[in-house]
Amino acid sequence: MKTSSILLAAAALTLQLSACVSTDRELGASSQDPRATYTPPATADRTRLNSSSVLNTVRATHAFSDPGTQDNFVLQLRGTRVLNAQAHLIVTNSKGDTISHEIMPARALIQDKMLEDPQAATVRDKEIAILQGMNAFFAPANFTTPAVPASTPQPAEVDTKAWQALRDDPTAVAFDFMGPGGAERRLAYARKLGKSVVISQ
Repeated sequence: MKTSSILLAAAALTLQLSACVSTDRELGASSQDPRATYTPPATADRTRLNSSSVLNTVRATHAFSDPGTQDNFVLQLRGTRVLNAQAHLIVTNSKGDTISHEIMPARALIQDKMLEDPQAATVRDKEIAILQGMNAFFAPANFTTPAVPASTPQPAEVDTKAWQALRDDPTAVAFDFMGPGGAERRLAYARKLGKSVVISQ
């Protein structure tokens, strides 16, 4: 009995060793390392974000340069991180021509009411507020007609011809948004002059 037990144990051990040897041979013959899928790529091969990287985009359509068509409004966040990115407001007409391109810091999209305590807000809190600001950026209430009410005084930074063109067009549409430093800005299109006009409020 003892002899047969020893022989069985020896046979089992021989099978185990041969299995290991064949496995090692298979691995040695393979041109692909089985651990390759778990190895992260080299630093130089990784895709890196840059100032042109698009982090988030929101879109809307609205009558703007022509009352008979819908223009495309795009707000794009570009940069390496949400908090230090730049927000690009791009308006194109129905033909695909860019009629306005405004750039502002992403932080301009943060409103104090979005943060419970602006002084104690974390980076994550601010990033969430920026993304929320993007989602509400093209709210219907931000589009108004006429672009310039008759009683509105002409701002010093607006050209007289452009201002008059807007006042003479009761169908002109304005888009209001928050600019750098929390200043309200109004984007309108002077059809008579064929150009967009930005008015600080």
